[in-house]
Amino acid sequence: MSRARAARRPELGEFVASARARFQRVSARKARQGVDLIRGLTVAEANVRLLHMHRPSAGTIVENALKSAIANATLKYKERQDEKVDEKVNELLVGDIQVDGGPIIKRFRPRAMGRAASIKKRTAHVTVKLFEQV
Repeated sequence: MSRARAARRPELGEFVASARARFQRVSARKARQGVDLIRGLTVAEANVRLLHMHRPSAGTIVENALKSAIANATLKYKERQDEKVDEKVNELLVGDIQVDGGPIIKRFRPRAMGRAASIKKRTAHVTVKLFEQV
């Protein structure tokens, strides 16, 4: 990690919850554009950013993974019997969020003169980790 990127990285507190969305039908490159927009933001700010994202196909997948992590954090806070669960969850930081490439589904399309062209349908794995603010 470069020094400039490390300087921008927020101070993360205690790990709270995580979620993974695997085998999602979007290319990892498209999904990474959405992930880069919300890294280091609070949950409330991240939800607003994802609503206005310029890649709607990737936005819904990242949004679903984030919602799943939020639900996991809500359950953890309810198990601890904390008060003001909604306020605490909205103040969590999207600390570590990454997109990895998944398996590629290969299909073939007929072309001229009896030939075939391959089509690669890419998939992605999205991992979201939520942290408390320091």
